[in-house]
Amino acid sequence: MSLASDAAFWDRTARRYARSPIADPAGFEHTLERTRALLEPDASVLELGCGTGTAALRIAGHVRQYVATDLSAGMIAIANERHAAAPVPALVFRTATAEALMQEAARFDVVLGFDYLHLVRDLPGTLRCIHALLGAQGLFISRTPCVRDMNPLVRLALLPAMRAIGKAPHAGVFGAQDLSRHMDAAGFDVLAIESHATKGKDDCPCIVARKR
Repeated sequence: MSLASDAAFWDRTARRYARSPIADPAGFEHTLERTRALLEPDASVLELGCGTGTAALRIAGHVRQYVATDLSAGMIAIANERHAAAPVPALVFRTATAEALMQEAARFDVVLGFDYLHLVRDLPGTLRCIHALLGAQGLFISRTPCVRDMNPLVRLALLPAMRAIGKAPHAGVFGAQDLSRHMDAAGFDVLAIESHATKGKDDCPCIVARKR
């Protein structure tokens, strides 16, 4: 398995993903509100793993520049369709990874990653890339499913079985405390670990971190 196979998986499932309802709409709204409250109007923002652009289209109008990226060209195609239907001048969608963006000169005030970090294949390396993509004292705001904190049946049986038949992507297995330690090692100060869920157990904490 590789980044290419990850991209191919998301390309195949992009249209179905776009039709899927948000599992916890009120919790998602809470995350969006919290994020907007942390953004300055003149901020330059990068979103990694933007999918079909749902969050980007809701946030980008509040900042000076918003670059939303995903490794899946299929996801970005749908995001661009949505953007054409409801344009936001500050927003640009691109097919790219954090590692590819590292080769460019642009640096950002804020990096966002919603439902993203558990999908990367090299968590420490990706966090180091995010650190490098931020300007001095930049913010990293993430919301991440923490598979290790979920019901053991999910990570030990259901997820491997679904991956084996091509119905689930690669997913890293770590808990919220593991993620916090990785962020610290990558050069971030964790400012807040928040629960935004409005139903059930929250295994998807929102973490606000600042570049040291």
